[in-house]
Amino acid sequence: MREPELVSIALPVRNGADRLEGVIGSVLAQDYPRIELVISDNASTDGTEELCRDLAAGERRIVYHRHPHNVGLLANFTHAARISRGAYVRWIGDDDRLQPACVSRAMAAFASDERVILVTNQVSYSRPDSTVTTAAYEGPHEGGGLGSDDPVERFTEMLRLLNESPFLIDPLYGLLRREPAVGIPRRNMLREDEVFAAKLALAGPWAHVPEVLSHRNWRLERISGLARRLDVPSWQSHAANTLQCRELLRWVRDAGLADDDRRRARAGVLRMYARRQRRTIAHRSRKLLSMARPT
Repeated sequence: MREPELVSIALPVRNGADRLEGVIGSVLAQDYPRIELVISDNASTDGTEELCRDLAAGERRIVYHRHPHNVGLLANFTHAARISRGAYVRWIGDDDRLQPACVSRAMAAFASDERVILVTNQVSYSRPDSTVTTAAYEGPHEGGGLGSDDPVERFTEMLRLLNESPFLIDPLYGLLRREPAVGIPRRNMLREDEVFAAKLALAGPWAHVPEVLSHRNWRLERISGLARRLDVPSWQSHAANTLQCRELLRWVRDAGLADDDRRRARAGVLRMYARRQRRTIAHRSRKLLSMARPT
């Protein structure tokens, strides 16, 4: 009987000693038989190193790596996947949780469709006020959507979802075949997660498991604060829409699409950009009006 494929769960962390045991426990509790948990510690200064080394000493499925200095948020994120050994890779946040069947359900979806490069699942999110939110992805408004053989259909469906709701699909925390997980280049920039999601949509068809199989904490963060955490210039927070549009157009240009497909993909990017810009202008206008009101 053929041995099941190894699945790597990549856990990037910095200073997570107070929250790691729960996420590690949920990974090790998976009912899938071949799991590797790869922890990439970005030079933590709390008790993360001691905790992880203690856990790894007693559990052969845990691989622990520590950077000697802070390499940055995105670099640590990608490094966790690159040093893994699995044919399939899934990232997990340092305060996330997986249901025991999360990996096995995704692997069943891969087994049923060899075209698929990524399997997502429904996610529940805890908000700062302790309420829990989830949303069911019911497929595209038209066409084959993320499971289509047409790369532009997949791409434009992902762009639609980016404008619609952050809760419907979370491709960065789905299960990926190794090649797209580590092979698609990523640029350290604001909204890089959305850019990477769009790149994944061009790379191949996806599948979706309509069950709540993972849990994440949802934090609202000002874009200027995210710029500091990513260590990108502060001016980028004022040009995030434009920079995202430029990166997507560059990727479409270099993706090897046929001329007609490239035009369709470019049109999808420009539609998303126009909608984002309208939202930004409306938000800034409301802010100016509120400031202008007499107190």
